[in-house]
Amino acid sequence: MVREQLEARGISDPAVLGAMFAVPRHLFVQEALRAQAYEDTPLPIGYGQTISQPYIVALMTQLLEVQRGMRVLEVGTGSGYQAAVLATMGCTVFTVERMRELYQITSGLLRQLGLRGIHMQRRDGTLGMPEAAPFDRIIVTAGGPEVPRPLVDQLDEGGIMLIPVGSKPRTQRLVRVRKEQGRVSSEDLGPVVFVDLVGDHGW
Repeated sequence: MVREQLEARGISDPAVLGAMFAVPRHLFVQEALRAQAYEDTPLPIGYGQTISQPYIVALMTQLLEVQRGMRVLEVGTGSGYQAAVLATMGCTVFTVERMRELYQITSGLLRQLGLRGIHMQRRDGTLGMPEAAPFDRIIVTAGGPEVPRPLVDQLDEGGIMLIPVGSKPRTQRLVRVRKEQGRVSSEDLGPVVFVDLVGDHGW
């Protein structure tokens, strides 16, 4: 993974590029796959889950339009890589993981790395984290059949949410939701493939 490759594919935000190269991606993958950590490809992290390819992480972070000091809810912690990128950009990250095993592994890694500003919980991510709401930004890193209403409700005025949505598992469109002056709008940003979003408002 080199800067020129990301820039050639439209990643232009200096803060995003800086965070992508500051976070040691190889620490977020299994030891046997570390030689492939910087290739632009998703990799398995166990338990049927994956770490997204670097380009997708960079793209979604750029589309989220984050700024230092923002409060971001992440649904689907997974390896913790996306949360680490956002925290490195100066965001306070509230991240939710459903799977017990991943929660235990990833929370331990994030503590070990000493990343500040990341608050991780194990729960149904489709319900969000209402006690910490509202959020300036919400990023969902798994695909479900709809945009969960609890997440829309927890998005602050002027907020942005990115979420893969599709009528079939593993076949989604990336949707960007905005809340402006009390109105909620959405735009289709194209096809993506993510693991399934499981929960009360997922599969």
